[in-house]
Amino acid sequence: MVSFELSQPQDAAALANVQKRTFDDDARRYQNKDEDGPPGYDSVPWQAEQMQQGHYYKLLKDDGIVGGMIIFPSSTEEECHLGRIFIDPLYQNQGFGHEALHFLFVQYPAAKRWTLDTPSWAVRNHHFYEKHGFIRIGEIYDAESSQSIWEYERTGPLAEAGR
Repeated sequence: MVSFELSQPQDAAALANVQKRTFDDDARRYQNKDEDGPPGYDSVPWQAEQMQQGHYYKLLKDDGIVGGMIIFPSSTEEECHLGRIFIDPLYQNQGFGHEALHFLFVQYPAAKRWTLDTPSWAVRNHHFYEKHGFIRIGEIYDAESSQSIWEYERTGPLAEAGR
């Protein structure tokens, strides 16, 4: 079982380290690259900036940071965008991702619509999000990276998603 707390500036380095391990592991598995991740994934200042711009939660297991998630709610909190979710590869496939989404759906009960995006090559992500009621609604081609990003949304009652 994991617990969730809002991140503090002193957590930025640990969050950057966990993100780097997580996204670099995906890059090795699915892209044959040693390193690769979304903008700011390995930057301590970027982590601190996101704490100011959104709701940045840390996932804790035995008092250590094992993951994080960044949520950008609308002013009414009727819509939320999941900007990023990541779990250290050593802690994946243990149900923590499911716990994290359930936490968010309970934490933001006014949210009638959730959105997120993920790379087209991230097959595990697609399965995970679809298992939790997200539906693919679009695709954006990023010419700079030569990759496609899939857009997802989830609407309706969310507290029991995936349960």
